[in-house]
Amino acid sequence: MEERKEIRQQFLTGERALFQGRCLKIVDTTFADGESPLKESRDIELTGSMFKWKYPLWYSRDIRVKDCTWFEMARAGVWYTENMTVEDSPIEAPKNFRRCRNLTLKNVSFSNAAETLWHCDDVTLENVTARGDYFAMNTSNIRAENLTLYGNYSFDGGRNVEIRNSKLLSKDAFWNTENVTVYDSFISGEYLGWNGKNLTLVNCTVESLQGMCYIDNLVMKNCKLLNTTLAFEYSSVEADIRGKIDSVMNPSSGTITADEIGELILEKDKIDPSKTRILCRG
Repeated sequence: MEERKEIRQQFLTGERALFQGRCLKIVDTTFADGESPLKESRDIELTGSMFKWKYPLWYSRDIRVKDCTWFEMARAGVWYTENMTVEDSPIEAPKNFRRCRNLTLKNVSFSNAAETLWHCDDVTLENVTARGDYFAMNTSNIRAENLTLYGNYSFDGGRNVEIRNSKLLSKDAFWNTENVTVYDSFISGEYLGWNGKNLTLVNCTVESLQGMCYIDNLVMKNCKLLNTTLAFEYSSVEADIRGKIDSVMNPSSGTITADEIGELILEKDKIDPSKTRILCRG
């Protein structure tokens, strides 16, 4: 087995400072001005280190990061990288993690997550907090636990997404998605789930203007809809709602069960009302 070379408490500058680095243990080191310091690196352990400039980890493999910091100018930090774990790390830079495979983020905070986690595959998020629009666009095979997200247009185009025990404050979340399941979570944002296929919400609380519309196969089990109006337009839906739905508009088919529905809009020139069963417990 190749012996791991240690780099400790260094201040590295200049372009490609550790280009094509192999089997390195990097501790308490600052990557200052200079692009692509670890481009094309392999089998790297990073602890207590800092990235202060652009493109630190591109085309890399087998990377383990713990207690490291990406500063604001470490933009587009990790692209085209495989087999990477990041733990206990704050990330200030936007546009991070693009076209990555087999990525795990644990106890990570993104203060500016704009355009982050795009076109990735096989992603695990655990105790992640992110603020920024267009989070996780066109990313597949995501498993998220205890995700807190502040940002619109999240998960657009995502495939095979599972989210648990999370809070999403996100207008236009889950647009154009396929096979998304959310458990035990809170979602607030207008136009939730439009143009999606196979969206399932279990034990969730939702607040949404015109939420859950234009969806092919929407399933809601034991959910609450707070301040949610004009829901389910042109969706095929199986929904079991605890409490009141403020208004339902033109569902295309299925069954909607709730304690009460404040307003029911069924326009015969737009949908066939006979294809949807409406059941009110009250």
